[in-house]
Amino acid sequence: MSVLIVIPARYASSRYPGKPLAELKGASGESRSLIERSWRAACDVGGVDRVVVATDDDRIRDAAEAFGAEVVMTSTDCANGTERCAEAHQALGGGFDIVVNLQGDAPLTPHWFVESLVQGLKDAPEAEIATPVLRCDGAALNSLLADRKAGRVGGTTAVFAVDHRALYFSKEVVPFTSRIYAQEDATPVFHHVGVYAYRPGALAAYPSWPVGPLEQLEGLEQLRFMENGRAVLCVEVEAKGREFWELNNPEDVPKIEAMMAKMGLA
Repeated sequence: MSVLIVIPARYASSRYPGKPLAELKGASGESRSLIERSWRAACDVGGVDRVVVATDDDRIRDAAEAFGAEVVMTSTDCANGTERCAEAHQALGGGFDIVVNLQGDAPLTPHWFVESLVQGLKDAPEAEIATPVLRCDGAALNSLLADRKAGRVGGTTAVFAVDHRALYFSKEVVPFTSRIYAQEDATPVFHHVGVYAYRPGALAAYPSWPVGPLEQLEGLEQLRFMENGRAVLCVEVEAKGREFWELNNPEDVPKIEAMMAKMGLA
């Protein structure tokens, strides 16, 4: 099955304008932009036929082409990354069996997260979209709770059924737990990793569906699939000693740089 990775990137982020071009310093001391680090993460994934950056901004296009990425220009009308992926896939002539949305704010995404995600969708013919989830340890859960306490919108959490079909995604920390967890403890909370794998039919239909109340309230694009009765598969992935965090706010830059230094990521 042919696999395309699309990295959607827009300049006009309400929370962090210009985020794709934000510089992140690695363990070597060398700085690279967020979009370059996300592209490098995509290029590390095995079994992929093509990797493209999809953007509507000339600054992002110029930066991406400068470090060697293939770029697909999309319209300014795309409301989110999924719509941008749908437009990019169409612009490339379609034909891929699976389209992966590796959002440009997740440079710490290990290649095995995406490989497991693609395999999970291949193994579940009833699912039209799949997305990874990572069980939080106490340290990750405390970071999520600290963001909410400070009034910041940080990571997203997921709850799912015994067959791993998604029940809900939220920017609040769900499910609620009153227990205090030590840093290394496993918790019942799953951090949603911002990567998606779509079957092309569901991806092509997505932009034609209206934005539902849940997507509007949470600002989470994957809820549109659920609000239209489409099955979303949650694929549990393993950290294998890697720390994971997304760049959602300017305050996340030093956190991610510290993680890269700790893990020796150049």
